[in-house]
Amino acid sequence: VQLQASGGGSVQAGESLRVSCKASGINFRLLDVGWYRQGPGNQREWVATIASGGTTTYADSVKGRFTIARDNARRTMYLQMNSLKPEDTAVYYCKVREYWGQGTLVTVSS
Repeated sequence: VQLQASGGGSVQAGESLRVSCKASGINFRLLDVGWYRQGPGNQREWVATIASGGTTTYADSVKGRFTIARDNARRTMYLQMNSLKPEDTAVYYCKVREYWGQGTLVTVSS
């Protein structure tokens, strides 16, 4: 199983960014998938989940600003992040079952 995350970068507060995660070696379309993040000095925290059927849930800290999506044909999950804040600075990880992607760094400056 491989989860390949991409799309991180550095932006200014208020800007947008989309991160992606492509899965291989796993029956992606049947599984719930999620995003987590770990900021400087913080523990890893859950950000959002999209169920196999498409239902989405979000952490309160990102609700209304972030959107999780999936493309089962491409075995890819996405996290669209709008109105970014400096406190969103973190390494973002995708997760499917017990498998983690390698993380992609998002830096938001004020």
